Amino acid sequence: MRRYHRRTLASDLRSQIEAQRPYLLRYASMELRNSDAAEDAVQETLLAALAAEASFAGRSNLRTWLTGILKHKIVDAIRRASRERPFESVDDESTIEDLEALFDETGHWREPPQAWPEQALQEKQFLQALEKCLTALPARTAQAFLMREHLGFDTPDICKELGITSTHCWVLLYRARMALRECLEKGWLSR
Repeated sequence: MRRYHRRTLASDLRSQIEAQRPYLLRYASMELRNSDAAEDAVQETLLAALAAEASFAGRSNLRTWLTGILKHKIVDAIRRASRERPFESVDDESTIEDLEALFDETGHWREPPQAWPEQALQEKQFLQALEKCLTALPARTAQAFLMREHLGFDTPDICKELGITSTHCWVLLYRARMALRECLEKGWLSR
């Protein structure tokens, strides 16, 4: 009798899990904005839930439990998509090796593309506007931004140099970028 009761409960849980599929699909579609990726994430969620149905003790709502699993699957899908993004060549005859040959081992141009005279003048004017905007930033924010973008420091090095946490560093960089964007939109891009 007990074995029959367990099978009935397992069968009931499986049908309840399957009943949550439309909700999970809507949730995943909203997050991933790709119907195929959303379908895959939901499928992986359902498989994981069915494989772990014995661990579901009913302490939380079934939908909450499934959504938690789905969130992890969505993060995995985003990571996988960023790693698997295919190389799109400019033309059919270009290869990755051709592209890599343009840069040295540090990722900088071996021979930078030559700018047109008008471009050089605009770049000079842009750099002047950028410098003006940088002086308007708070000192520590400007320092973090210059260390990252101009000197190429990594976050741990910036944190060590400025005596701040990595979270604070990211906040400073975010604020610098937003303030510079706003300043350049008003002063440079509005022309």
